[in-house]
Amino acid sequence: MSNPPERRVRGVLFVDYVRMARGKKDVRWGEHLEQEDLLLLAQKIDPEGWYPMETFERLGVAILKEVALGQLEGVRMWGRFQVFSVRKQFPTLVAEGEPRETMMRFGVLADSFFDYGALEVHAVDEDHATVFIRYQMGKVAEETASFQTMGFFEGLLEAAGAKEVHARFLSRAWAGDEKTVLDLHWA
Repeated sequence: MSNPPERRVRGVLFVDYVRMARGKKDVRWGEHLEQEDLLLLAQKIDPEGWYPMETFERLGVAILKEVALGQLEGVRMWGRFQVFSVRKQFPTLVAEGEPRETMMRFGVLADSFFDYGALEVHAVDEDHATVFIRYQMGKVAEETASFQTMGFFEGLLEAAGAKEVHARFLSRAWAGDEKTVLDLHWA
């Protein structure tokens, strides 16, 4: 029996987690993380590099507990802010005044963030998009990452000029559904 392929996340997303953890010097991260995670926290993170999803998952759950204090709305807001760092790395991601085109561009770039199909822009219309989320993590991490992703897409659409952005989950992997389906509408 062969081992499943390693799932990895791009450094441009991983570095935000590392910055947040490094910024909270009063937290004993070793209580939440494995030794290999702590070694990565001590390294310089390459935005172009690839990092293990297992570390990303443990860091995400630790940040939820220690930084967001269990508040998923705070995680969602952080997702909105993450758009800024992603745009620095991928300056052509946002098509100014064109939310639909921006979503299409993200669909093309999705595998640039995760190397195993974690995100898929499934359908895009002029004022609506559906995103499939399959992080394949534990329930707490899956829910947390999905709320962060919701915030990211809200921020991405607003950066492209969308107004009245509304997001909701049609299904939720952490609640037992096969995958999480994010439904986005805008004006």
